[in-house]
Amino acid sequence: MLKIIKLFNRFLSTYTSFVVIGCAVIAFFLPFLFGWVHGNVSSVILGIIMLSMGLTITVDDLRNLMKQPAHIFLGAVAQYTIMPLIAFSLTKLFGLDPYLAVGIVLVGCCPGGVSSNVMSFLAKGDVAYSVSMTMVSTLLAPIMTPMLVLWLADTSINVNAVGMFLNILYVTVAPITIGFLCNYFLGKNAVFKEVQSNMPAVSVIGLALIVGGVIVTVRPQLFANGIGLIALVLAVVFLHNGLGYALGYGVGRLFKFNTAKKRTISIEVGVQNAGMATVLAAAFFANPENIAAHPEAALCIVPCAISCAYHSISGTILAGIYARMDA
Repeated sequence: MLKIIKLFNRFLSTYTSFVVIGCAVIAFFLPFLFGWVHGNVSSVILGIIMLSMGLTITVDDLRNLMKQPAHIFLGAVAQYTIMPLIAFSLTKLFGLDPYLAVGIVLVGCCPGGVSSNVMSFLAKGDVAYSVSMTMVSTLLAPIMTPMLVLWLADTSINVNAVGMFLNILYVTVAPITIGFLCNYFLGKNAVFKEVQSNMPAVSVIGLALIVGGVIVTVRPQLFANGIGLIALVLAVVFLHNGLGYALGYGVGRLFKFNTAKKRTISIEVGVQNAGMATVLAAAFFANPENIAAHPEAALCIVPCAISCAYHSISGTILAGIYARMDA
């Protein structure tokens, strides 16, 4: 039985993108399977994903923060300037509907994605630096994400910055802290190590459930707007993500990082925690009350959902390209 669980865990970790896309397709055609994933349920699932991240953080990771504070600072600045500003610029360039615009801005203002650590490993990057960047950007998220969204979002849309701050605090920082403390006190326990080794699979399942729930919410809008909406959002997400990789790498070159760190900062900047963006969009912009008054509000979740799948695919491909460059 244990062997089957390990094989299942490896399968989910290897084929994360396909699992997420598969759940999105199933949710579109069989919405009743994912209709329960919304509201507080989505927040709890995101909390479990962030708990799994916390379980991987060790005291050595915290020591690494102290060894390279300048590089961590540069990474955090790049994370919270490049992606938000690219997102804002693209919304103006494409003349996006205000609710579509707030969706892509929200993705840009979120911290780095948890999967970026795995991608940095595959790219032969600096994994310790990747973990440190993800951890710092996530811990800064309760302040930076609401502040940037409030600044960059269309003024016609009400942004509950205080509510967003508290939500991020509850579903990200608190679970990460609990996970770290569990790892610190129970890290040598054999049963705990077994649980810890299976958490990546739990994260993949959680992300897939969140995306599935989102597809159910935006399904009426997808039917109403057709393939044109998906093509438009895909183009914006492609540019947002690709420019993030390129400019992140450029920051590494500008400050003369070694090759491993240049690859890492490229991936860290480009890959966003779109799962968090999805939960925030559903809670603060596409909540039932707002959709009842403004049906188009459901559109804000579309860029978040597409980013969830696309960032996983593109990040894995980029990591493979970086790894092959060494050959």
